[in-house]
Parts: sequence; structure tokens; C-alpha cells
Amino acid sequence: MNPTPYSLEDVIRAAKRALVIGVGGGGDVVGALATARFLEFCGLDFILGGLSWERSPIDPLPGPRTLAETRDVRALHPYVWAANSQTRTRTDVYFCESKMAAIRNEEVLLVDISGGVKGVVEGIEVAMQEFNTDLLVGLDVGGDSLAQGNEPGLRSPLADSIMLAAYSELEKRGRRTLWGVFGYGSDGELTVDEIELALSKLAAAGGWLGAWSLTPQIAAELEKVIRTVPTEASAIPVESFHGGLGQRKIRSGQRGVKMTPLTALTFFFATTTLYETLSRPAQAVRASASLEEANNALHSIGIKTELDLERERYQARSKV
Repeated sequence: MNPTPYSLEDVIRAAKRALVIGVGGGGDVVGALATARFLEFCGLDFILGGLSWERSPIDPLPGPRTLAETRDVRALHPYVWAANSQTRTRTDVYFCESKMAAIRNEEVLLVDISGGVKGVVEGIEVAMQEFNTDLLVGLDVGGDSLAQGNEPGLRSPLADSIMLAAYSELEKRGRRTLWGVFGYGSDGELTVDEIELALSKLAAAGGWLGAWSLTPQIAAELEKVIRTVPTEASAIPVESFHGGLGQRKIRSGQRGVKMTPLTALTFFFATTTLYETLSRPAQAVRASASLEEANNALHSIGIKTELDLERERYQARSKV
């Protein structure tokens, strides 16, 4: 058994202010709020963040939006911006982060992964200086970041892989990082069995740092937020916390989710241990300097991505 590279307690006690980013895009910023509240309980201030990539039912254009495609945003870096309540795309689609900014009455970070791992690393360095944060937390809703790439239900590995590779690189550069998974399969991609196998491997490698559950107060806050910020995957853990159990359909009935009491937990991991132990997809994209490079890197190891799926849907709609 390998020794744990650091403890959850040590990471939190050493920090004063965290940047907590929902790494999968869309409603992952809601799950990020749950972890941010946990860190607040431990005495940390926090800034929330997410990706400039909405689900295709919200924004039908494939892929993340770039700075040139975005209105009313404060650019900190070409790939990292501070969103406010009026931040939206050129086609007037409001980001989940914009709606979160309105709820919290403060700026929320937006990360554009169009610059690949290189762009994310450079942009987050700037953001951590801008917001004076000393802990970087990545929060994945559902658990795609635990995938090794051969799971049959995997549908959206691209964003998670870019962000995990970037976090690992930032850790190597001296940034204190933490990786969390909220929702235990709540996005209907990895199965409960696949996630439990990943947890076992990470535990054996010393990379599982702990877990934390929703509380009645935080579950109530998320319920209120979800009325404004559209998300299915982040809503499943709240339902599970209130006793939801068994199979549910999401994504217009296209995916199934198994709800258990564990769905209300957030699991925390040592970032680089996760990257090195499990994440063949993140390892594949580590040298990317653009979204296309990262996407092609996943193709090279036999993985289809959410960008491919969105492009297929967009082309199909364009032909109608």
C-alpha cells in the first residue's frame, strides 16, 4: 500500500481561501457549491467557478463558448473570465455560472477549455492570483473523472480529462489541489459498480482522502439554487439525501441512474494520485494546447467524446 501523499485535514487546515470549480460544465457549479459550503464550515472562504460549456439543450452550439462569443464578462485571461449575472453568449444564452452569480451576488469564474490543458493551467494561475486563493478544488458531478476510458456508458470524458490533467500540472507547479466527486453516478454514465472499483483502486494507491455528506441545511440551499440553475445530475444527490432510492431516468429518458444513500456523498481524492492511477483519458490529453488536440488525443485511444456527440446532434438538426 502506498502512503497517502497528504491528508484531507492537512490540505484544508493549510488553506484560507479556495477556488472551487465545477469541472464538467453545465450544472456542475451547483455541486461545487456543496463542496464550497463544506470548506466554509471548515473555516475557508471560497470563490465558485465552472466551465463555459453548457449542455446542448441549453446552448445548441457544440463545444464551449470562447471569449469572443461571450458578452458582459470580465476577462482575466483569454481562457479564464469572471462572470456576473448578465454574462451570456452572443446568442443570449446565460451560463449556469451567470445564474449562480445572480444568486450569490458575486462574480463566478468561467473557464474556457478551448486552449486545452495548457490554456487552463495558465488561466487558473492568473485567477488564483486575482482572487487570492491558496487552494484549488475540482468538483466532478457524477464521477466521469474516475473513468479509465473503457466504460461502455462513458459519454463526456473530454472536459473532465482536460481539467484533471490541468490540476495535476498545477499541483506539480506547487499549487495545493483537491479533487472531489459528488453524486456517485448521478450523471448516468459510470455505473455504481464501476465507481466502486475506481474507489477501491484509489484507496489501495493511497489516493482516497475522505468523504462528506450533504446536510439538511445545504440540501435545502441546493434545492433553492436548482430552481434557477438547470441541472439533473446535481439534483439527484439532493433527492437521494431526502430518501430517494432505486432507478431513475435522466437526459430525456436516455440514461438511467441508480440512487443510493451514497449518492449524497462527496468523495475527495489526491489529484495527482487519481491522474496517475486511473485516468488514461487525462494522461492522453496532458500535452494539449487546444480543444481539438485534446479531442483527437482521446480519439487516438479509442474514446468518443461529448464534443463529437454535440457536433453530430448539431449537424442532424441543421439538415432538418
